[in-house]
Amino acid sequence: MKFMCTVVVDTDIAARQSEAAWARIGQLSKAYDQALVERGVFIAAEALVSADSARTVRVRNGDAIITDGPFAESKEVLAGFILVDVADADAAMEIARNIPMAALGAVEVRPVMLF
Repeated sequence: MKFMCTVVVDTDIAARQSEAAWARIGQLSKAYDQALVERGVFIAAEALVSADSARTVRVRNGDAIITDGPFAESKEVLAGFILVDVADADAAMEIARNIPMAALGAVEVRPVMLF
């Protein structure tokens, strides 16, 4: 089964991290991705540029409304994802518990819809 582990960070916590802390989180994240590759469950992972760079598109009555910023007003913003293929939801939760960025916010785990 495929699961998306969506990484959300608390912007207040993220803002308090030093450059050294960010470098360490980056190293831990790369190592974790590699461990998932070695386990044979890794599909893809990407980090996102700061939410300040986001633009949001909403289509209403056929008109596109484009706004600067993340999709919702919140101190928690989407920071990246890890897509895995594992046996079940318990295995996906085990992976999510060990994502280094979880220390800065949360990881939402959802099954990928099959069409």
